[in-house]
Amino acid sequence: MAENNIGTDAPPNVTIYINNLNEKIKLDELKKSLKAVFSQFGKILDVLAFKTLKHKGQAWVVFEDVSSATNALRQMQGFPFYDKHMRIQYAKTKSDVIAKADGTFVPREKRKRHEEKGKRRKDQHDPNQAGMGLNPAYPGAYGAAPPMSQIPYPGGVKSMVPEAPAPPNNILFVQNLPQETQPMMLQMLFCQYPGFKEVRMVETKPGIAFVEYGDEMQSTVAMQGLQGFKMTQQNSMLITYAKK
Repeated sequence: MAENNIGTDAPPNVTIYINNLNEKIKLDELKKSLKAVFSQFGKILDVLAFKTLKHKGQAWVVFEDVSSATNALRQMQGFPFYDKHMRIQYAKTKSDVIAKADGTFVPREKRKRHEEKGKRRKDQHDPNQAGMGLNPAYPGAYGAAPPMSQIPYPGGVKSMVPEAPAPPNNILFVQNLPQETQPMMLQMLFCQYPGFKEVRMVETKPGIAFVEYGDEMQSTVAMQGLQGFKMTQQNSMLITYAKK
């Protein structure tokens, strides 16, 4: 279908359309995760995703400028996201937040009446056109982290914080994370590398995490791949081997 063509259906604009998303992920979690992985490219004005059957597996991310959207499209194309590879293209229609800013906003009722005169049927079958006129209240970049079994590695947090470089081993110590980071966000990033076992966060120590792999070779590959990864524009991951 036309809406699945990657990056060629619409001219560059501030909104990217993402499909082939995992439909089993809850809506709030999906929005938070998209915000987390795309905020490294620039300021995000809105993230749109809907529960309707027609819009499942799809989302729209609205950036402040075109260059941010373009960088996101190029660098995240095919990114493994909840076990599925993202397909990204520019959105065909602008979101309400942009239309209001440039003075072209038309309220939904007026727009709907206008569409009914002509191409209503066509628009109903185009998921990349539908949805962009909707603007549900976005609850924020992150919700409060849910209580989870966040068990520190044996030995306690204090002894695990590296004061000097630790020798290579199968557990990575990750620092400089945004305080709002949740385990599922890190798992999504680290599980793309072979040998991934688990992410452990410490409830009393926000901003750090431990990531375990099968052996030190696997942890080294992951460290090299994600060293300096920007969780936000201000927070770049600092990854070292954990002290045992």
